[in-house]
Amino acid sequence: MCKTFLKEHLDALDISYTLTGVGEVYIKEKLSQEKKKKLSDSLKKYGIEILTNQKLTLVERIKNAIDEMLKDNENKPLKLSTYLSDTLNYSYTHLSSIFSESTYTSIENYTILRKVDLVKDYLCNTNLTLTEIAFKLNYSSVAHLSGQFKKTTGLTPSSFQNIMKKKKNLIPNIK
Repeated sequence: MCKTFLKEHLDALDISYTLTGVGEVYIKEKLSQEKKKKLSDSLKKYGIEILTNQKLTLVERIKNAIDEMLKDNENKPLKLSTYLSDTLNYSYTHLSSIFSESTYTSIENYTILRKVDLVKDYLCNTNLTLTEIAFKLNYSSVAHLSGQFKKTTGLTPSSFQNIMKKKKNLIPNIK
């Protein structure tokens, strides 16, 4: 759907391009300021931003790859570094350096934060047990998941879940 959307907008402006991945486009020509503005305005209406800085683009690709890896329940990679290197075709050292320089945090820390966000989502919106969540997110143990969760949020997963249940009971329209 994203590719179709991009094709329609690029074709409407008669821009020569190649789609290189999900949400990634290589523009084959130098765009006039007018075409750049029209394209930017056309995409901005839908919350799509054009990234022209190669480092920021790579950082977004890293973030997207991490999100995809965390959602993929079938093919759990052994190591994050191997997965990112294979997926993005750069050395992990290069990816790590660019990511840290641009975001002021490490890839590992970002991944932990994303995992904790997913744990919160699973705790609030599913009936999965902590053991099932730990397995789904490739934690070595429930204790490891709980430790990272508490270090990141200041709460244990069960305390977080109890607080969210109380909030739901106070405000019935919250999902």
